[in-house]
Amino acid sequence: MQTHFTPAQLADPATATAADILRKCVHCGFCTNTCPTYALLGDERDSPRGRIYLIKDMLENDRPADATVVRHVDRCLSCLSCMTTCPSGVDYMHLVDHARAHIARTYRRPWKDRWLRRLLSIVLPSPGRFRLALSAARAVRPFQGVLPGPMRRMIALAPSAKLPRALPCARAVYPAVGNRRRRVALLTGCVQSVVGPEVNAASIRLLTRHGCEVVTLSDVKCCGALRLHLADGGLDQARATIAALTREAREAGLDAVVVNTSGCGVVVKDYGHLFRDETDLASDAAAISALACDITEIMADLGLAPPVNQPALRVAYHSACSLQHGQKIRSAPVKLLRDAGFEVLEVPEGHLCCGSAGVYNILQPEIAGALRARKLVKIQSIRPDVVAAGNIGCMMQIRGSDAPPVVHTAELLDWATGGPTPGLLLTTVNTVKPSLA
Repeated sequence: MQTHFTPAQLADPATATAADILRKCVHCGFCTNTCPTYALLGDERDSPRGRIYLIKDMLENDRPADATVVRHVDRCLSCLSCMTTCPSGVDYMHLVDHARAHIARTYRRPWKDRWLRRLLSIVLPSPGRFRLALSAARAVRPFQGVLPGPMRRMIALAPSAKLPRALPCARAVYPAVGNRRRRVALLTGCVQSVVGPEVNAASIRLLTRHGCEVVTLSDVKCCGALRLHLADGGLDQARATIAALTREAREAGLDAVVVNTSGCGVVVKDYGHLFRDETDLASDAAAISALACDITEIMADLGLAPPVNQPALRVAYHSACSLQHGQKIRSAPVKLLRDAGFEVLEVPEGHLCCGSAGVYNILQPEIAGALRARKLVKIQSIRPDVVAAGNIGCMMQIRGSDAPPVVHTAELLDWATGGPTPGLLLTTVNTVKPSLA
């Protein structure tokens, strides 16, 4: 794609990076075949190629974002399916992030939108505030019909059951079982630590059982992903995470930084890019990115122990966009589940997003709801006993009375190798005859 940025514009490193990305696009349209919003809406401006044109025009002309650009960029899920498809290697992820930053600087959103985004930015990355908000949501659930639309959407997504007990907030070290093979830090996640602490507990058991000493850090609360995707800060949280992990690595050593929420994993692995121009932080950021791995990556490297429990369950593996497109991890989770003795089923249209995408299901509920419905039809068509996923956002999005139980891949691997039955599967397991490995 031909671009016409001025030398003055290209003096800005971010704009120069955007220009390089734009020039790689050859208008082939392959991305339109795998874009969820284009599949639903059929509007060229809601495809990656269409958004690229809108972004190029806005940036080249150094023009403030207008309502049309904002509407179509906001509808992008950042699922990155287009990057998997693109034959030219267009770095759409960083281009759309740059566009969102430009929108945040130059466009004044309607007050309801500003209020909602700010509320999400303040509450979700803070486990304490988020737990309090969920408790309040449970209290007002009977009255949600009279609340404003955004509040109703948030309450509908909130768990109706009492929140599970969180892991200790203080720094904790969990020793390896047997000979220590690795020493790793586990990022427990801001949202996941509140609504899915059982995922972290299962991850710790799984890792320690396979020879890893696991440390969780009290001064790591949020990796910055949520606020970065909202274009409302996030860099300070990322800096704090880098500082804490760097300190731990220098003082006690780390072989890996394990992330079991794939949306966070994309951002942590991108720290090196985010801070490439900060001379005092660039090397530490790059080092943490190099250490970062999804839990299925390190388990594939360690090798799964022979299964102790081998329930004859049909597992639909939902490949989170942030895992398959963002981190390019596709085969490892499936192989691990099969090694654990599960029958793993391929979900039709598995490349398309479920509609979670961070807080997309709150900000764009109609599109997110349509994507969930489409995903659920595909899942139900293969008649699984359980759905496995590697991202807490996907798990919360797909779960419901109309869906099979949805658990984290690590919970199934932990169970198969000696851990407890995942809570959501207790009823399912009682109806399926288990076999012993």
